[in-house]
Amino acid sequence: MQGFNVAIDGTSGVGKSSAADLLADANQMIHLDTGAMYRCVALAMEEAGIDPEDESELQSLLDTMKIRFEGRRVFLNDREVTTQIRTNRISNLTSRIAALPAVRARMTGLQQQTTAAGGYIVDGRDIGTVVLPDAAIKIFLSARPEARARRRYDEYRQKGIDADYDRILEDIRQRDWQDSHRSTAPLKKAEDAVEIDTSDLTLDQVVTAIQSLIDGARK
Repeated sequence: MQGFNVAIDGTSGVGKSSAADLLADANQMIHLDTGAMYRCVALAMEEAGIDPEDESELQSLLDTMKIRFEGRRVFLNDREVTTQIRTNRISNLTSRIAALPAVRARMTGLQQQTTAAGGYIVDGRDIGTVVLPDAAIKIFLSARPEARARRRYDEYRQKGIDADYDRILEDIRQRDWQDSHRSTAPLKKAEDAVEIDTSDLTLDQVVTAIQSLIDGARK
C-alpha cells in the first residue's frame, strides 16, 4: 500500500513484532522491526567492547554498521544475528543503549528514510510520537507485566533456552521504567493512538482488532 504507514508502539514483550509480521503478510506491506535495529546496535557495541560514554567510538560504529532484513531474518554487517539479538542479556542492554541520543538520532533517521514512500508496518516504542507522527494508523499495545513475563518464559522454553520466570518479570518491570523515563524519545502513547490491552487476548485476536482499523482507513 503506497503512501500508507501503520505505527505500532507498546511495552516490551507485548507482542508488537508478532502482530506486525502477520499484518504485513496479510496486507502486502513490509514490517520494519525497529526494536531489532536497536538490538543490533546493542550487540555490535557489546562485541566491539565500546563504552557508551565514548562518543567518538560510538559514532564511528553507528556511521559504519549495516542492518538489513530478509523477511524475519536480521543481519548485522552481513552476518545473521536473528537469534543472538533476542537473548535476555541483549534485551536488557538494548534498553540502556536505546536511550543514548546519538543512537536514537541515527536509528530514527534510518527509519524515516526507509518508510518515506509508505507501505510499512512499523513497531517500536516511539513510532507514533517521534518516528512517524503522521502515520495513518497508530496503535499502542499494552499488557500486564505478569502476562508478558509468562509469554516470554514460554517462548524461551519452547526454544530450549533456560529461563526463570521471576527474573524475566523483574527485567520487564525494569525495562518498562527505563523506557518510559529516558530523556530522549520516552515510551508513551500518542494522543491519537488506539490502545489495545493484549493481556487476555490471543495473537489472532490482536491482529483482527488492528486489521479492522486498517480496513477502516482504506475506505
